[in-house]
Amino acid sequence: MRDDWEIKDFGDVCKIVGGSQPPKSEFIYEPKEGYIRLIQVRDYKTDKYLTYIPKDSTKKFCTINDIMIGRYGPPIFGIFRGIEGAYNVALMKAIPNEEFLDKEYFYWFLHNPDLIKFVEITSKRAAGQDGVRKKRLYKYPVPIPPLSEQKRIVAILDEAFEAIDQAKANIERNIHNAEELFQSKLNEIFSQRGEGWEEKRLDEVCENLDRMRDPISKKNRKEGPYPYYGASGIVDYVDDYLFDEDLLLVSEDGANLLARTYPIAFSISGKNWVNNHAHVLRFEEMASQKFVEYYLNSIKLDPWVSGMAQPKLNQRNLNSIPVPFPSIDEQKEVVDRLKVLENDVESITKVYKDKADSLNELKKSILQKAFSGELTANEHAAA
Repeated sequence: MRDDWEIKDFGDVCKIVGGSQPPKSEFIYEPKEGYIRLIQVRDYKTDKYLTYIPKDSTKKFCTINDIMIGRYGPPIFGIFRGIEGAYNVALMKAIPNEEFLDKEYFYWFLHNPDLIKFVEITSKRAAGQDGVRKKRLYKYPVPIPPLSEQKRIVAILDEAFEAIDQAKANIERNIHNAEELFQSKLNEIFSQRGEGWEEKRLDEVCENLDRMRDPISKKNRKEGPYPYYGASGIVDYVDDYLFDEDLLLVSEDGANLLARTYPIAFSISGKNWVNNHAHVLRFEEMASQKFVEYYLNSIKLDPWVSGMAQPKLNQRNLNSIPVPFPSIDEQKEVVDRLKVLENDVESITKVYKDKADSLNELKKSILQKAFSGELTANEHAAA
């Protein structure tokens, strides 16, 4: 830390104001006169679930310029702004003392990896929900350079992060394009069916083993080496197994059935346990299993999914899904072609994700230098 910078406790230069939680009985989901938007952590990630409450139900409000801190997560200590309304108990408003702190400087300081690590460590509790502990946070040291230098640091960070964010946006676009290429190839293959392809119900080409599933509540699970699968993949590891073979799992419930942000069908092998959130399918041929896996991941399942708030693909509807089914030799040919393309896409995606990880590390490094005085050290020396 630079000798010419002051150090003050967080609580001496910033006030944290927690939110309030009105009863759910007052919630409505369309704007209405006399009501105000209730802001929750999820609202900074999606605007799909807007909630409104009577204005007189709370006294805790924020503007689009206020700095908001996520109290519980995930992630714990998320830093947000940009929404106006009342805020609930999972959020806290950070009000820096502008006698000491430029607001933008303080906003970036809250992203400092060292501070985030401190909060994560001190948020752990022996019992109850992990969350930001305000008394601990108030003791954290805040570096305070002169206000003019704070503004200079902000300008440097803004310029650097704009370039990093643009590079990350390009990477995300390239990853999306690679995934789109694979999806378009899937659609092409299954829409242009070859001669002799039959259409069969899913239950005509595989055996459903849902009767063998057995959910274990978290408190009753014993840690072990065997994967415990749910709707979207491995959710835990347990000390026993139900299956020991090649199987295809298909999501039974969850928003992903409609959103399709990741595959709903995925192959597993070896010893494992499956809960009641994934259908379990057994095929006579591995080629058939992979063929159906690719097919189910290529189509929209909306016609077979019931419920919008809690989407569910029940066994009867799953069994009724029509599947194009060529000869086993053609299945093998299709699967081999798609595997080659899938491997290429995965390789490309890994390269881009590694670049994105490097940019995230660069961002952390710049933040650490900013609040240790390294970013403006040369300017100070020259002065």
